[in-house]
Order: sequence, then C-alpha cells, then structure tokens
Amino acid sequence: MGRVAERSRAAFLFTSRPSLVKKAAGDDSGPTMANPFKFLQEVRAEADKVTWPTRRETLITTGLVALMVVMAALFFVAVDQVIRLSVGFILSFGHQ
Repeated sequence: MGRVAERSRAAFLFTSRPSLVKKAAGDDSGPTMANPFKFLQEVRAEADKVTWPTRRETLITTGLVALMVVMAALFFVAVDQVIRLSVGFILSFGHQ
C-alpha cells in the first residue's frame, strides 16, 4: 500500500482524535505540555468569575434540602405501608 493510502486510512480511523490525525498525516506538532504556573493562574481567574452564595443563601438552601429529604422519607414510608397492608390483605384470602 502506498504512503498516501496509509495516511488516508489512518486519518479515517482516527477522526475522533485530532491529535492522532495530525501525527498520521506527518505533522509533528503534537499536544504540548502546559505551564503549571499559567494553568494555576487561569484556574484562579475562572474561580474569581464564579458567583458564590452568601452564608444566608447557603443556610436557606441547606434547610430546604433537609426539609425535602424529610418529606420524601415520610412519603415513601406511607406508600410502603399502604403497599404492605394491601399485599397482606390480598394474601389473607388464601388462609381462610
């Protein structure tokens, strides 16, 4: 198989990986190692863009989540009891 055909087949096989397509096509400019200091600066800059909740907002949200957990638990206990009683009632017909 010719060199051009090998490159086309490799490009076809690795289309979901652009860095491999470059290497298969003969381009030696692969992924480069990022500067860790620059990376940390970018992370800090992105973290500064975040809108952080206030203490009051956090407490209110936490309280609402706890309330919803209690309500869901009570709901499922009630549904479980209704199903248990229904199944017990249905199965009691067989014991008479």
